Amino acid sequence: MFNIGMPELVVILAVALIVLGPNRLPEVARMLGKALAEFRKATSGFTQELDNARVMLEEEARRAAEPPPRAPAAGDAEPKSAQGTAPRANPAPNPDGPSTATS
Repeated sequence: MFNIGMPELVVILAVALIVLGPNRLPEVARMLGKALAEFRKATSGFTQELDNARVMLEEEARRAAEPPPRAPAAGDAEPKSAQGTAPRANPAPNPDGPSTATS
């Protein structure tokens, strides 16, 4: 992230030890660690929200790019699968009972 090597890190820690002293250095390091953890937590939440918004926008763009379904025109013939599939009316029942006529 900051491209800090081992010699630079040793110099930074030595200066911090001189400035803060041995008593306050662990306390400051603990506070710095908590602050960095909170910062990472906040940025990960923000990043997740941005990713969710990006996905939603991509979905909307994909839906907008799709052609709308074609409605059949008035002169179009019915598809073969729909021809002759109208339900048949049931004949009225014979009030005299079942037919017993033989031919």
